Amino acid sequence: MSEFLAAYGLFLAQLATFVVLLIVIIVLVVASRRGSRADGLVVEHLNRRFEDSADELRRVVDGKGRFKKEAKARQKQRKVDERARAKQDHPQPRTFVLDFKGDLRANAAASLREEVSAVLRVARPDDQVVLRLENPGGTVHEHGFAASQLLRLKQRGLRLVVAVDKVAASGGYLMACVADRLIAAPFAIVGSIGVLAQLPNFHRLLEEKGIDFEQVTAGRYKRTLTMFGKNTPEGREKLQQELADVHELFKSQIREHRPQVDLERVATGEHWYGIRALDLKLVDELRTSDDFLLEAARERDLYHVAYKRRRTWSERVLGSAESLLSQ
Repeated sequence: MSEFLAAYGLFLAQLATFVVLLIVIIVLVVASRRGSRADGLVVEHLNRRFEDSADELRRVVDGKGRFKKEAKARQKQRKVDERARAKQDHPQPRTFVLDFKGDLRANAAASLREEVSAVLRVARPDDQVVLRLENPGGTVHEHGFAASQLLRLKQRGLRLVVAVDKVAASGGYLMACVADRLIAAPFAIVGSIGVLAQLPNFHRLLEEKGIDFEQVTAGRYKRTLTMFGKNTPEGREKLQQELADVHELFKSQIREHRPQVDLERVATGEHWYGIRALDLKLVDELRTSDDFLLEAARERDLYHVAYKRRRTWSERVLGSAESLLSQ
């Protein structure tokens, strides 16, 4: 019986190894096929996209005959409007639409800096920027860098609208709060104005196994807490002080850009849904980004601006693995 179990266990181990190797091969093949896109800016006229989408629906709802007749009339009117705008001394104001999908390390900040730089080169005083932000937060310095890119727009006098459809928490709200106007969907998650640091400690486990851990530093507070050594009350206290200082900087950012917020009430690390966030003045209006842009398209030219960054081989592999595992 024991021989059978041993053989069966060996078979399972071999099978597991084969499955892992198969997954790795699939990931590599998918990553290589996707290839890498060259760096560059992609711009789309959203007004035209909205019109094309509506035309597709009209084609089905109205029938081909009626649709063709009305489409010709709309096309004629568009040409008249375009000629009229070309003759105007003051062209129609524009809205530049950017997207930021956040992660722990705010990797989208690399593209955001390029998008902001491009907008600043062509923007006029009556233009505005809308940032569609989805960001659950992450590391302080990298989200602070992303927020500084948005401040560049305001420093040049451009109106900045941030729209949150799903989440802007922690580092995400650090970015969102700099907006001139902050809108959120009714059930978007907003807030989490706090700072967190956590790590496991294996000191007792290593001690039980008779394993010593040596760490040599120069500077009293070069390392406050460690994963493998014995942590001290002094180290914990120092880390707590550092977290409190970052929290104060976070609150200062909100105090500067949203003075109407009662920080004592909201800077607790809690988060709220958009409906409650409006009551707390964390946001200015309950609205989806789609609604805002459709209304803006009546009086403005909307341009979606996206900087497509070439991903490294390792990023493509990890991205492919993540996609496969999420399916």
